[in-house]
Amino acid sequence: MLKLTPILLALAYGLIMYRFSVWRTARELDSQSTVLDDPELGRICDRLAGALDLPRIKVHIYEIAPVNGLAAPDGRIFITRGFYNKFRNGEVSGEEMASVIAHELGHVALGHSRRRMIDFSGQNAMRMALGMVLSRILPGIGIWIANMLTSLLAARLSRSDEFEADAYAAALLTKAGIGVAPQISLFSKLDELTRSKAGPVPAWLMSHPKTDQRIAALKKLEDKWNGAADAT
Repeated sequence: MLKLTPILLALAYGLIMYRFSVWRTARELDSQSTVLDDPELGRICDRLAGALDLPRIKVHIYEIAPVNGLAAPDGRIFITRGFYNKFRNGEVSGEEMASVIAHELGHVALGHSRRRMIDFSGQNAMRMALGMVLSRILPGIGIWIANMLTSLLAARLSRSDEFEADAYAAALLTKAGIGVAPQISLFSKLDELTRSKAGPVPAWLMSHPKTDQRIAALKKLEDKWNGAADAT
């Protein structure tokens, strides 16, 4: 029983951290966001809603400077003030913003947003449990190894989610008559857009795959769809 104590403590810690993270995230988003009220983006969101047979897609502005979009664990869609400002300045088109919204809708539809919060809390628990066990076997470096293994697993899971959400967005944008081109064009300038000195990005907004890999995956998907259309 004593050997299991560190693992049980870590699991309890993970559950507590999950509950706390969900509460803290919801509270932060409630206090730092407003409903998006933009005629152009509203019309584009209506096209996405029509493709999904929904009456409306409500998007919120999250009042932080980094350029990003996110889907909250409760299913709400957010784009950051920093991203919206890029649109208002003409650096990002309405269709490119639609690709961000479609991508976040993918995270919601595929269950990523809620699972990601669980994963984030679970990673802390796993890091704690591994650290306790490995520190006894490898004093001095056990914690370092635990951190490395947990980070590698988290990055792999996150990249998989991003590729899946990209594919969902591509299908939705195509059905809405917008197409994949704005999604690809946004990715081509994403590195420049996200280069910011406005402060650190929250941990749960980070860890995306390389941009060139995402573009290649979208082009491959588009070629597959075009080939299937030609065959018919």
